[in-house]
Parts: sequence; structure tokens; C-alpha cells
Amino acid sequence: MSKSTTPASAPSAELEKARPKDVVRVGMNEVGYSGLNQSSGTLREEFLGELRGKSGIRVFREMSENDAIIGAILFAVGMLMRQATWRVVPNPLTPTDQELADFVNSCREDMSMTWNDVISEVMTMLPFGWSLLEMVYKKREGMQKDPVKSSRFSDGKLGWAKMPLRSQDSLDKWTFNRDGAIAMTQKTTSGETAVVPLSKCLLFRTQSNKNNPEGRSILRNAYRSWYFKKRIEEIEGVGIERDLAGLPVMTPPENLDIWNPQDSVAVAYRQEAETIIRNIRRDEQEGVLLPFGWTLTLLSTGGRRSFDTSEIISRYDHSMAMSVMADFIVLGHNNRYGSFALAGSKTHMFGMAIGGWLDAITEVFNRYAIPHLLAVNGIVTETPPVLEHGDIETPDLDSLGNYIQKLSGAGFKMFPNEVLEKVLLTMGSLPTEGVLLGQEKEPAMEIDPLTGLPTPPKDPGPDETPGGAKDPGTPGQRPGTGPRTPGRDKSAAPPRKKPTVQGPSDTER
Repeated sequence: MSKSTTPASAPSAELEKARPKDVVRVGMNEVGYSGLNQSSGTLREEFLGELRGKSGIRVFREMSENDAIIGAILFAVGMLMRQATWRVVPNPLTPTDQELADFVNSCREDMSMTWNDVISEVMTMLPFGWSLLEMVYKKREGMQKDPVKSSRFSDGKLGWAKMPLRSQDSLDKWTFNRDGAIAMTQKTTSGETAVVPLSKCLLFRTQSNKNNPEGRSILRNAYRSWYFKKRIEEIEGVGIERDLAGLPVMTPPENLDIWNPQDSVAVAYRQEAETIIRNIRRDEQEGVLLPFGWTLTLLSTGGRRSFDTSEIISRYDHSMAMSVMADFIVLGHNNRYGSFALAGSKTHMFGMAIGGWLDAITEVFNRYAIPHLLAVNGIVTETPPVLEHGDIETPDLDSLGNYIQKLSGAGFKMFPNEVLEKVLLTMGSLPTEGVLLGQEKEPAMEIDPLTGLPTPPKDPGPDETPGGAKDPGTPGQRPGTGPRTPGRDKSAAPPRKKPTVQGPSDTER
């Protein structure tokens, strides 16, 4: 008779009894998907065809490089981001692990490209919506002939050699799996193709929607205003030229029917006349040579136009700046759109937006770059160091001083307070290292007239106050005597003993 065996994977009876009855079993596999609209590696989320794929990259590049207002916005963002300071600090869970933080910081400063160059490449995500940087490593073995492999350290560890950009205009397609994009395929103008896995890269996006690897350009909401502004400026330029040169009118001879398609000579004359009319310009080479019988006149404008194009273009400029919270750029221009009194609040909001982008950049480095660097060096830790960025705004010290003065006048005690003092010093961009914070003011020490050396303050005696003076006691009472007890009964006091006079003894007698 064979014994029945229980499979190893089957839970025992004791475990079944101990298992709570209300435990909900959850499947570990993903069931749905993000709904990203893509076909053969090409994204089709944008409903405007001219903003999809490479055509959209060309449009956003033209907007960022060919428009004055958009260029000023991106310049302001870039300069403010460059003012931010960066540092690698120990993980808050292990604040004493400074060695790992120093190692990561040394790798950040030991690349063949500066850290500002890396941040500049990352910031290309703003006009295009995304930027992809590849992490290239090197072995730190001192100075080398190849500047990319050269290092200031000789510890033999692996460090970052560089983080070059994989440009947006070189994108050919994305490779997707169920979890999202896993690789970028590049195709250069020379026909070369490269497949870059995202596991080796850092993908920065302005925002994430449906896990779209291309993010969303910050210029997307400004596109409509830019489109109309561009067309109006082109029409304005043509109109100004025509107003200055006049409207050309050419009249053929009476016996020449230029509208007869059967007469090849007349058709040739008409085509030549149209070419002359289109090419009339007011410059140093102006002039027209006409055959006999032809006449040319220029009609001048009849007066001012019914539309003020400057007003329309200014309105579109303001709309574009407002779409990225940078309308402080147009404040005070032509006494329109508010005054510079509003610049403080608007620049503060703009600074908060830039701070959000800096936070997004920091999260990518902390989530992928630093753990990957430690992993390739065989360093296993659950609390890796983190990258932090400094503030880009300096507080208004006048307002801060008035605020502190009012708090102090109201009786609020701020000193000694180490935390508050450190915050105030930091807000004023003052150093905190090597400064004793939260210290009481020590009393002045007396100088001994004999030795000339400082002497510590004396402890107050029983009849002295802490300042060194004798206790004045109760008014009407001699100093040095204790205070009188109200209602004290004199009879309750013990009787005084009379002095006893001893006489001579018997022997003395």
C-alpha cells in the first residue's frame, strides 16, 4: 500500500488554519496597458500632423531659434538653471555615510564634459519635450592620452566618462514592449543606424503622460500664437515693401493681346511682364527696361491700414510668454500688460516652475544614474547617496529684515536657536560652516588687578544677589537678617538662658 505524498508547494494544514480568511489574493502580472498611440515605433499622440515626429521637431526648433520672445524665455530658463548649485550628499537614512557621497561627487566632477554641459544637454527637453543622455563609463587609471578616458584618480574604479546627448532630430523610431519604450533607434544623415537601449541611458521628460518617451514640449501651448504671429509678420513685411515701392502696374501696347493663349509671342510677353512685376525692388540696382509701347506705373498706398499689426503681434507675444509663466518678460513694454510692480510675484512663480524642472532632473539622477554607478562598481547598498540642487532665488532681505524685526518687537525669542539661526544665515547666503550656533552670550570676565588675568565670576553668597550685591532685604529690616514672619508669636520662642556665675570652690576657699 503506497503512501500519499503532499506536494512541496502545497501549504500545510497548520498554515491554512493560521492564514487570515479576509486576505485578498492579487495577481502580480500587469493586465492593462497605458493606451499610448504608437505604430511601428512612431508616436501618434499629437492630433496636429505638423507636430508629429520629425516635422514636429523641426517646428519646435524653428520656434526656439527663430522667435525673439521664445528665445528670451529659453535664455532666462537656461541662465537661472545655471545659477543652481549641485552637490551629492549622504542618504538621509544614513547621514554618516560620507564616503559614498564623496565617491559619486568625484565621478560627477571627473567627466570629460563639465557638469554645466550635462545640464545644458538635459535642458533640451524643454523645447522638444524630452532629452536622452547615454551614460559612458571609464576605468579611473589616471591621466591617459584619450581625454575621454583620462581621470584625475587612480583607484581603478569605474566612473562616468561622459553623458552625451542623443539628439532629438536623429530619432528614427522607438522600440516598445508591454512595459513601454526600451530602446531608441538613431539614423544620421550619413545613413548610419544605432540602437541605444534605454537601460544605458537617462531619459528626461517635462511630463509623463501614458508613459510617452517623448514627453510634451513646453512650447506646445504657444504654437498657435507663434503660427499666427509668423504669418502676420510675413504679410507685414510684404506690405511695408509694397507701401515703400508702390504697387507696380504694367500696360501692354494696344495691338498686343497678352491674354490670347494661341499667340505664343503674346504669352511670352505676358510671362516676362509678370516676372518684372514680381521682382521690382527698391534698392541700388532698381530700374526697368521696357520695349516700345509698354508703360509702367507705381500706385502708392491710399493711407494707413485699418489693422495695427504691432498691436496684434504684441498680443501674440504676451500669449506665448504667458503659456510658460514667463509673461514678466513683456511687463512694462509700451506701458502695456501691467507694470514692473507685478514682476516680483510673477518671477517668483516662474522660479517655482524652474524649481519643479530641477526636481525632475534630480529625481532621474537619483533613481537611475547613481544606483547604476554603484552597481557597476559592485557596491551594494539600500541607501545610496542623493544629488541635491540649490535654490535659484535669493530672498528679499529688506522684507525678511522687516519680518524679523516685527517678530522681535512682538516678543518672539529667536536666539539662541540653532535651527532658526542656520535658516536665516542660509536665506541670506551667509556661511554656516565653522559658526557656533545656538550659543548663549557669555558674561564678561573680571580682571584680577594683582595678576592681570581674567577671573571667573563669583558664586553669589547667601546674602548676595546673582549680580554680586547684598540682599537689601525687606524695607525696615537690617541687612543680613532674615525676613520677618508675619504674625509670629513671641511667646512661642524658647526662653533665653541667663548667664550663670560660678563662685569659688571649697578648695579655693
